[in-house]
Amino acid sequence: MSDYYTGRRTRGLFDPSVPAPHKLSRSKIENFIKCPRCFYLDVRLGVAQPPGYPFSLNAAVDHLLKKEFDVHRAAGTPHPLMQTYGLDAVPYQHTDLDIWRNARSGIQHLDPATNFHIYGGIDDVWVTPTGELIIVDYKATSKDKEVTLDAEWQDGYKRQVEIYQWLFRKNGFTVADTAYFVYCNGKRDAKAFDGKLEFEIKLIPYIGKTDWIDPVLVKMRECLLSDNFPDPAPDCDFCTYRAALRQVAGNRIVNHES
Repeated sequence: MSDYYTGRRTRGLFDPSVPAPHKLSRSKIENFIKCPRCFYLDVRLGVAQPPGYPFSLNAAVDHLLKKEFDVHRAAGTPHPLMQTYGLDAVPYQHTDLDIWRNARSGIQHLDPATNFHIYGGIDDVWVTPTGELIIVDYKATSKDKEVTLDAEWQDGYKRQVEIYQWLFRKNGFTVADTAYFVYCNGKRDAKAFDGKLEFEIKLIPYIGKTDWIDPVLVKMRECLLSDNFPDPAPDCDFCTYRAALRQVAGNRIVNHES
């Protein structure tokens, strides 16, 4: 059996007849936006998209950044990156920080309008002298061009921090509209590798908007309550692949494997 895909699951599925809140991660909201049909197959029927391979180098950068910012968090001092960009803030200290950072728990909110228990694991939170929280997300890449947030595929990054802003506000925190991406870009112009990769680190501000989240949650619930498959997104690679497979093979694969 594949080490990455275990097939259809039966636990944690949305059941319209169950009155208890249904737990949904931040990434499930993103999945719905990208393709309602894939979201339905996953959350209602238990057939998720095959997972991508883990980005071990990105995870290492994430871990090291957290360690570095935690040194300043403990000391109550600003990180040099904040000083370089003139940002008057320090890493935020809170007893629940480790819970918020855990992808399996994260910061949570039970939405009364949809009965969804939404959660998301953050990278970091900073705080201004006035007590306003700043949502921070770490990103790592390696490209020759200047790192920006202008690519269409990076819209998902923007929605990610917006959901975190929404979650913190739902938990009673005062949150700044501007979030920040700590973007690490691996240098490619070094004369020698010498067993180490150097990064240029850039702090990119982004003004988040969260007014789209509540209407999307309502649409997600309507989708899951239906017994009909939603239409696939036109640009969904997974749905396009399944349609091509049906066109070429029809029922022959199913009949052969049975």
